[in-house]
Amino acid sequence: MATASEWVQGARPRTLPAAVAPVLAGTGVAAYDDGAVGWKALLALVVSLALQVAVNYANDYSDGIRGTDDVRVGPMRLVASRAATPGAVKRAAFLAFGVAGVAGLALAATTAWWLVAVGAVCVVAAWYYTGGSTPYGYLGLGEVMVFVFFGLVACVGTTFVQTQAWSSAALAAGVGIGALACAILVVNNLRDIPTDREVGKMTLAVRLGDRRTRALYAALVAVAAVAVVVVAALATWWVLVGLGFLALAVRGLRIVLGGATGPGLIPVLQTTGVAELAWAVLVSAALVLA
Repeated sequence: MATASEWVQGARPRTLPAAVAPVLAGTGVAAYDDGAVGWKALLALVVSLALQVAVNYANDYSDGIRGTDDVRVGPMRLVASRAATPGAVKRAAFLAFGVAGVAGLALAATTAWWLVAVGAVCVVAAWYYTGGSTPYGYLGLGEVMVFVFFGLVACVGTTFVQTQAWSSAALAAGVGIGALACAILVVNNLRDIPTDREVGKMTLAVRLGDRRTRALYAALVAVAAVAVVVVAALATWWVLVGLGFLALAVRGLRIVLGGATGPGLIPVLQTTGVAELAWAVLVSAALVLA
């Protein structure tokens, strides 16, 4: 049986900033619009974190039973390492989906019932990323899912459940958050190009190749920087302090553009996650203070 520490590792804690960031940014926009509701922000955070953990366990399960993770250069995986049975990991994924569902239902009941449909789409997208007979993560579409659901939907949705209004600033913030969330996945897949190609997992990185994938990572960081300027133009110029995230992002850029491979890219996952969190903290703080 897997130890508690191994279950925590299997939840991939380094990816959790990608779940916290959109909720912070969306709440910052809600506060700027004088519509922030603390308990709804907290429920949105529960939904986001639970979905992230569910996706991680679901990927562990699906990749593990396919044998995709049998040869890895990244952190331990529960199924591939035989630390836990596929059934146990699958149950953990659905337990996390259940937590997200309960919190999401509470938000829908107090905001708009059509949000249940949005939540259902999120769960389906999370499962079929690597699950099912034709997972879209194996077709090079993983980055699209991350950008849409952990960027646009999470950020705009967090603002909407609090203000019950659409916000162009929230959309722009979602673009910035989504770009950095994508950058995390891009680095992960850049690291795994050799092993993914060998098992037929055609991620976007495999399709683009090493050089263009590194350029994509740099482009995503640039998009996140531009998004800060757009949010500032739509709300308050104090938001430009959000460009401070580049002080952290540049570390990852140096490693990626420096040609690091395999284990050498693992620190970039954490660096990019922290940069995304810094983006959200700085931008939301500026919005709240304004």
